[in-house]
Amino acid sequence: MSVNTPENRSNRKLLIGGLLVVLLSINGILIYMNYQKKEKTEEQEEIIRVKNSELENQIKVYEALKSDFERQSQELQAMGLENDSLEAKIAAINADLNQLRGFRKSSYSLADQRRFRDRASAFEKQLKEKDAEIARLKEDNEVLYTENTGLKVTQNRLTDSLTTMKTTNKDLSEKVKVASRLEAQNIQVNIINQRGKEKEDDDNEYRAKRVDKIRVAFKLAKNDVAPKEPKTVYMRLIEPDGAALYNLSMGGGSFDVDGEGMYYTAKRDFVFDNTQQQLSFLYDKNAEYKKGQHTIELYSDGFLIGKTNFVLK
Repeated sequence: MSVNTPENRSNRKLLIGGLLVVLLSINGILIYMNYQKKEKTEEQEEIIRVKNSELENQIKVYEALKSDFERQSQELQAMGLENDSLEAKIAAINADLNQLRGFRKSSYSLADQRRFRDRASAFEKQLKEKDAEIARLKEDNEVLYTENTGLKVTQNRLTDSLTTMKTTNKDLSEKVKVASRLEAQNIQVNIINQRGKEKEDDDNEYRAKRVDKIRVAFKLAKNDVAPKEPKTVYMRLIEPDGAALYNLSMGGGSFDVDGEGMYYTAKRDFVFDNTQQQLSFLYDKNAEYKKGQHTIELYSDGFLIGKTNFVLK
């Protein structure tokens, strides 16, 4: 049995005191470590904040650059000048902006910051050089505008005379064009049956089931105004439902009449020689013909030069 002697009591006090010192030391260490951790966290947060601020400022710089280059592009367009180089710069800035905005979700390193600052500086230098060039162009345009103003006075005096002459020439050209229009005369439609026998009817009426091919023959009227040159005549075979037969494999196609597209059934190239030459078309539909009234239209140089009808019963 231990005796509570003064020596034992003194030892316990020393032990308790030692434990307190150890606990206080540990607590101090923990407090210090927590402080260090907090400082490190705050330092990291500050670095991130600075980087984010730098990133947003850089984005604003690029957006301003883009706006200025677009302004230059519009100024050049207003002067009627090409601006392909500016469009290329705007495209490059857009690409950089996309990269910068992407850094909002990833790390924006110091190397990235230096790279984009250097590129922005280069763009700013190019921007200033282009502004100086545009200013010179505007000055040159002002000089040209002054010179042109003087020329316009003279030009306006000539315009009235030229307008009158053009109107007269246009009227004459239209009259010559109309006068040189060809005319198809004595248009005759004959049918050829499956045995190759050709039939002619003064009334242009035939039996549909006997038709294998159709021959359209005509002659061109004399025209001393029309130039002797190569020409093309288009034939349209219009069925009773109003649609023109049209088949590329059978020589069909399309042409323009007064700016309107029309389908033709067949065409023929020839040289007009003003000798009342005879022309003809031989058309094989390669299918059964419809019953009813058919129409033949002939066109050349954009004019309807002849028309006739025939009936298939």
